[in-house]
Amino acid sequence: MLLDESPKTPLSAPLTMDSILGLLRIRVKRGINLAVRDVRSSDPYCVVKMGRQKLKTRFIRKDTNPEWNEDLTLSVADPNLPVTLTVYDHDTFSKDDKMGVAEFDVKPFLSALKTTTQGLPSGTVLSRIQPCRKNCFSDESRITWKDGKVIQDMILRLRNVECGEVEIQLQWIDLPGSKGLSL
Repeated sequence: MLLDESPKTPLSAPLTMDSILGLLRIRVKRGINLAVRDVRSSDPYCVVKMGRQKLKTRFIRKDTNPEWNEDLTLSVADPNLPVTLTVYDHDTFSKDDKMGVAEFDVKPFLSALKTTTQGLPSGTVLSRIQPCRKNCFSDESRITWKDGKVIQDMILRLRNVECGEVEIQLQWIDLPGSKGLSL
């Protein structure tokens, strides 16, 4: 679901095909040990933001280990913009409670996309990114050539909360007529 909360100003140019590099598909797989925000559980959902784009998953009732398995697709015009994932607890009669936030950089993934994959066997690891203070990874993130596609699996540790992680997977979609990654 696309949520556009950005104000329309004369300075904000709309995205055009010649300004877009391609599409970033983010599969939000599952939450792991998410914080309890209701009496005994939570009704979590994820919001993914990049620049002015904002997408969200459905909420799952009473589950601190939800399985979303939802694909959210962002158009990428500026690879320097981080992607922010925020988990919320859905509340019917009050403001939704924040359950943590994580951020990640897409530049390592985009760099791996430029790797020559011809002749590589499926399952080949193209790159590994270790957890550090600058990223929200809870474990090593691998960028892999699998079934003819470059994918990145990651488990993000949520910040500003007592516990919780979200497992996601990145995949790239080339758009005919777009700028592409050959910069």
